[in-house]
Amino acid sequence: MKLQTISVNEAVGKVLSHDITKVVKGEFKGAPFKKGHIIKEEDIPELLKLGKENIYILELEPGDVHEDEAGIRLGTAVAGEGVRWCEPKESRVNLYADYNGLLKINVPVVEEINELPDVILSTLPNNTVVKSGDMLAGTKVIPLVVPEQTVVEAENICRRAGWVIKVVPFKEVKVGVVITGNEVYKKRVRDGFGPVITEKVESFGSSVIGIDYAPDDAATIAGKIKRMADGGAGLIFVTGGMSVDPDDVTPRAIHLAGARVEKYGAPALPGAMFMLAYLGDVPVMGVPACGMFFKATVVDLILPRLLAGERVSRRDIVALAHGGLCRSCSQCRYPNCTFGKGSN
Repeated sequence: MKLQTISVNEAVGKVLSHDITKVVKGEFKGAPFKKGHIIKEEDIPELLKLGKENIYILELEPGDVHEDEAGIRLGTAVAGEGVRWCEPKESRVNLYADYNGLLKINVPVVEEINELPDVILSTLPNNTVVKSGDMLAGTKVIPLVVPEQTVVEAENICRRAGWVIKVVPFKEVKVGVVITGNEVYKKRVRDGFGPVITEKVESFGSSVIGIDYAPDDAATIAGKIKRMADGGAGLIFVTGGMSVDPDDVTPRAIHLAGARVEKYGAPALPGAMFMLAYLGDVPVMGVPACGMFFKATVVDLILPRLLAGERVSRRDIVALAHGGLCRSCSQCRYPNCTFGKGSN
């Protein structure tokens, strides 16, 4: 790379080798002069206002890669299923979601890429629920020019890994709900779980095919769970009766239904008494009462992953401990907060 410094007053007719940024607090941040711009006489006063008394004229040598080309190649290498990259802006290439889904980040690979000299790849947290058009990541190189070998190494890391960033679309799952408790079954109180669960499920494009009610009897609850599965439910909620009170028999009922328990008790607050089990391949979630009262609980961390077709394991639930504490803000800002982010 050959870099020559030229006075702005002598730069008319020269071609800019990089963007020149203008920042006006609260009003504007961008590049009024883009790479490739041919400097004109009338540009000189504005360049001086931007503090540019000199500009760089860059001449690439064999083996050099300009920052814009490097950004494009990095974006191409890391963008997987459901991800698209944009043209460089101030040398940065952003990546966006092509459709609604669950963002998956290959965290060890992202870290390996960032170990390379002069390479940056920054992402949203793994397992973030995203919508079409959401920004997912940004990548660039630090200097104006990097060696070809640096970019090749990043591309090779991505190739070996198979994927770095992708969006997994949500499946259209038929969901069954068994709501337990004598107080609801005998209509002493109105059901509060059904509307909450239905809203959550439908927000991901799935549907509730049935809501059934059961008294605090383990055999009855177990029978209704099995009927939901036999009726085509691909995911089953069992709500209430998850604590240690004598009448709370839902965990035993899930066992009795033949489901294999992955984890009873989640290191996430709210949601500590949560249970995840599998009846064959059908996930069964035991949801404590907090799932009805709080906007965000452990259910909101697990449900998107199940609806994306992921088989959530005991280890996945244990990993929720880091970041699993809700701050109980007076005005809930979930998902734009720390809840559930640390385990990713």
